[in-house]
Amino acid sequence: MRRLLCLMTVFCLLFSSAALSEETGNDPIPEPTLSPDAEKYDPEHPEDLMPDQLYALSAILIAQDTGEVIFEKNADEIRYPASITKMMTVLLGILFVDDLNQKVTVSDLAVAVPPGSSTMHLLAGEEIPFIDVLYGTMLLSGNDGANVIAEVVSGSIPRFVDLMNETAAMFGCESTHFVNAHGYHDDYHYSTARDLALIARQAMQNETFRQIVGTTSYTIARTNMQRARTISTKSSYMLPGSSENPNKYYYQYATGIKTGSHSHSGWCFAGAAEKNDVRLISVVLFTGNRARWADTIKLMDYGFSQYVSVTPPELYSINPITIETSGYSTSDTNRGRVQLMCQSPADGSASEARIVTTKAEVQRMASHLTDTMLIQYTRDFAAPITAGEQMGTMTWFPQNGDPVVYQLTASRSVARRENAPKTLEEIVNETYSDPNPLPPFSFELFMIFASPLLVIGAVAVLLRLLSRRRRASGMKPPRPKNRYVK
Repeated sequence: MRRLLCLMTVFCLLFSSAALSEETGNDPIPEPTLSPDAEKYDPEHPEDLMPDQLYALSAILIAQDTGEVIFEKNADEIRYPASITKMMTVLLGILFVDDLNQKVTVSDLAVAVPPGSSTMHLLAGEEIPFIDVLYGTMLLSGNDGANVIAEVVSGSIPRFVDLMNETAAMFGCESTHFVNAHGYHDDYHYSTARDLALIARQAMQNETFRQIVGTTSYTIARTNMQRARTISTKSSYMLPGSSENPNKYYYQYATGIKTGSHSHSGWCFAGAAEKNDVRLISVVLFTGNRARWADTIKLMDYGFSQYVSVTPPELYSINPITIETSGYSTSDTNRGRVQLMCQSPADGSASEARIVTTKAEVQRMASHLTDTMLIQYTRDFAAPITAGEQMGTMTWFPQNGDPVVYQLTASRSVARRENAPKTLEEIVNETYSDPNPLPPFSFELFMIFASPLLVIGAVAVLLRLLSRRRRASGMKPPRPKNRYVK
């Protein structure tokens, strides 16, 4: 019994130490240091982050929804991605296998991983649900699990690697080349922080992938060769610790994704976080063991500091619309100018309507409001205008959900000029409200009907005068006749 207990203890220690390590190889992993000229980082002002305040030699931060680059440091330098490679492996496993709960058989080739590899301790001939392989590959960074995924998806590891490279090119990766499915070092297995962020962004759009990378603990079901066992993530970024021993590298907004390390790549991490509807993705390459968490937190805090959440009325209030009215009173000190106010609909449809974007983008949207909102006017701008009167509408079209319509109302009243001509609307209203079908008699009306007769009479008199003048000018005295006397 003592021997059995000793053997079990040794096995547990070996299992736990293997589960906590990654493919390190035989050489120690270097620990980068900050530049001696770097200013001290102030966590109270994350918006002041500078590239030399990161331990990582390469880093990038992007918006998950749009792909916009928010921060970068040597993001296009070629580096070794280590186990971050498994983001692509697991994503392809999700996309190309219809039944994730089907049982797959582990081959001899799949468990033949390089020395020093991190594994999920699969055994040749073991029958295991494919979904458990996906979780084990991601949480334990199992190289054997990555090989199983490759064989299930493509039938062989080389064909799967071809699929990985084709998919990377389709995602827009310009400096990435994969040689294996797990990321163990190879001189021709490389990528960049920018390309890895593109892969992470595509992967995080998949619901199953998000669920896997957001899991900190998972139970692998009993198989034909092993008992059920519980595995945990390696990412300190996602583990809060305990009340007695809290983890200072835990990030409360963390949503994943994947660690990586070996002597040629240093310590690496691709992270994701979400706060107030802002979703960010970061990648740090060739940094320190603990520095990868610190670097990631710095990047995330910087990213969130760049974003604001505003309602459409708040966005409108930055640069409100001012209209020029006509027919206003001469005593109006503002010369008929009226600023329109934006009011939320009374039905409460705009209660959760918010626009989440960068501060710079908020200013751009406010200065080009008609490019963001649909502005429509419901009446003309002729005085009189009453304070609070609706002048138009502003419609916001969210990416998800129904359009929200806001009212644009006058901020003040504008009196009408006393001698201002009637508007077309007033003329129409007066016409239709008059019970007499005929217009009221007036000198103007008389002139309207009499003017044609007067013109005709004047023309007739003029023609007659001209005729008399012609006849008068046509009469000549008789010529004298010569008379002869015989």
